[in-house]
Amino acid sequence: MYASSEGLSTVAIESDAIGGQAGASSMIRNYLGFPRGISGMRLTQRARSQAIRFGTRFFTGWPATGITAGTDGGPHRLHTDGGDVLARCVVVGTGVTYRRLGVASLEELVGNGVHYGAAMSVAPELVGQDVIVVGGGNSAGQAAVHLARYARSVMIVIRRPDLTATMSTYLINEIEYNPRITVCGDCEVVDGGAGEDAHLAWVELRHLDTGEPERREVRALCLLIGAEPQSGWLPSEVLREDRGFILTGRDLPAEAWHGDRPPADLETSVPGVFANGDIRSGSMKRVASATGEGATAVSLVHAHLAGLD
Repeated sequence: MYASSEGLSTVAIESDAIGGQAGASSMIRNYLGFPRGISGMRLTQRARSQAIRFGTRFFTGWPATGITAGTDGGPHRLHTDGGDVLARCVVVGTGVTYRRLGVASLEELVGNGVHYGAAMSVAPELVGQDVIVVGGGNSAGQAAVHLARYARSVMIVIRRPDLTATMSTYLINEIEYNPRITVCGDCEVVDGGAGEDAHLAWVELRHLDTGEPERREVRALCLLIGAEPQSGWLPSEVLREDRGFILTGRDLPAEAWHGDRPPADLETSVPGVFANGDIRSGSMKRVASATGEGATAVSLVHAHLAGLD
């Protein structure tokens, strides 16, 4: 939106739904300007419509598969299964994907009661049912609050003793005041299985402090257990840290600089390639910060293009 509104010819390439994890959030309550909260889907749809009005062209369903960096100020070539795009600047905002639980019996039930993410579309089907949410971050808290509108009970399962280290205070308070939500600390999911209808019917928990197992009959298991960066498609020239998050600005080692000064704050080790949002090393993992970084990246794009001219 910022790029196209400021006169840049802008193409947005998206592999799936606009907005990534933010777009899948059931309710975002701490985004400036929405005192009653707004669903991630509605927020990102509004952003997309706004960008289209300024002239952004969207291509959805064609994930980026690579970048061939331009030389001597020439354009970069962004590769997709639908063809290549030439651009003098590229902003990488590919974010993260949910980390897998790794329990084979439950992986087989993904889509049949086991969900990675908030499971917004199936929430109305859980009236009178019991649900488990695994994860201690804000996304897990938002999912639990949303599911509690429909389900009979929602249990949040976390390996830590409580939520204070990983979740915002406003969400912790909301969870404590909701009689349908309970928190099982020092606990993990170790097994599960289906009923006669091939849908999730039970989950086995293990209490880490005692080692005791506990079996619970549930109809849905929502997994929000952290995320991994979507950076495997980038070339080796774009430097990343050990976990795969993209290094930018002063976080880049001196040998990766082009000249005596470090790259711009959001610029990668490839001149003209920028990164913002959750994919960037050191980012805040918040919608507002990702939006702000996107706006900042556009000003840095203008500065880069001015230097090329």
